[in-house]
Amino acid sequence: MNAVSIENLKQKAIELRKAAITMIYEAQSGHPGGSLSAADVVSALYFNEMNIDPEYPQWEDRDRFVLSKGHVCPIQYAALALRGYVPYDTIYTLRQYGSPFQGHPDMKRCPGIDISTGSLGQGLSCAVGMALGGKRDEKEYRVFAMVGDGECQEGQIWEAAQSAVKYQLDNLIVFVDDNGLQIDGTTEEVMPNLDLEKKFAAFGFDTKRIDGHSMEEIVEALDYAREARNGKPKCIVCNTVKGKGVSFMEDVVNWHGVAPNQQEYLQALEEISGGLR
Repeated sequence: MNAVSIENLKQKAIELRKAAITMIYEAQSGHPGGSLSAADVVSALYFNEMNIDPEYPQWEDRDRFVLSKGHVCPIQYAALALRGYVPYDTIYTLRQYGSPFQGHPDMKRCPGIDISTGSLGQGLSCAVGMALGGKRDEKEYRVFAMVGDGECQEGQIWEAAQSAVKYQLDNLIVFVDDNGLQIDGTTEEVMPNLDLEKKFAAFGFDTKRIDGHSMEEIVEALDYAREARNGKPKCIVCNTVKGKGVSFMEDVVNWHGVAPNQQEYLQALEEISGGLR
């Protein structure tokens, strides 16, 4: 773990949000809402918690990150650029033909991507496999996975959860981006998840619910997950706001997968630069 201050992590989250919105604006395609809701957790992972080396993206003992909700990859691309995996300006080729920065992460084309994702529900199974491999090879690396609340409606999520508990994968830390919205409406309207913290706990996870925009709470939860190697996988359910940091995007389902126009983009940059409200 790096010794990075809370204020520095908050600033990195602002930089991530600005880069993600710019990518989506330049491409006139992408998913701003979920990218913004995930930014604070991604900042804490990439700039403080994960044991990674941009000079050696395939380092065998690195921590792994699985963005199961792969459509919000602009926020991960931004983190990869700011950590030095890829030249910063290249991320603005998002979704262009031939670009390594496609609409879903591609491990064969983009350095720093540990697994290709995008088919919702499948990423957690990949993370479980990575964590199981680490256990069996007696490796110290950890596997971090981020899933969406809408994604938790997929049955495969819960099959993966059962396997994680069976094999006592306490090297697996799952973040749920619980922003309450998905492409067609609220998760409550589409398919209620009930209480995801209690649900993962019932499956055998060591669970916490936090404010996913409080860097203090995110770091505290990660500190706990690092120390509590108690035979249980960890699940941190994050209360978040879709479109966080941009007033007209916040908690608005229509910003799931729509790019801003120029006026909206400039307003978004101004609001993000002013910090989180």
